Amino acid sequence: MSNLLGPELLANIGKQAEPKTEVVTRRDIRKYAIATGQTLRRYLDGDEAPPLYHVALFWDVVERHELTPDGVSVDKLLPKFPLEKAMAGGLQITYHAKIRPGDVLTAHRTLTDIYEKSGRSGPLIFYEIVMEVQREDGTPVITEKTTRILR
Repeated sequence: MSNLLGPELLANIGKQAEPKTEVVTRRDIRKYAIATGQTLRRYLDGDEAPPLYHVALFWDVVERHELTPDGVSVDKLLPKFPLEKAMAGGLQITYHAKIRPGDVLTAHRTLTDIYEKSGRSGPLIFYEIVMEVQREDGTPVITEKTTRILR
């Protein structure tokens, strides 16, 4: 196995992004429900956010020139890796509470792991980010673990 991960890259494990806070609105829930083809009235009426509503809620809003060629904004939590072609490695979501209009949610993102494996086409770098979403009073709402693979 190659050794792409030196101590300077591994030192980023545990790094946290600045917390982001967003207010959930009935209108945004309704727009998301319609755009994703939801059929349950509680979603279409905006009484409760459907699954995966939170995914884009905390994304940075950036101008076009700040996007990568594939339309993604640069994640400032991540260090510069020696491999750059990114692929999805997995998404594990635990819902602790329903998201409702009026909720003020704060997301805390942490880079929890970086490791290397050998694949058929060469070395692969894996990294994991855990996002904890909670209400103003600290009530947990969502725990999301994202795994990405770089080749």
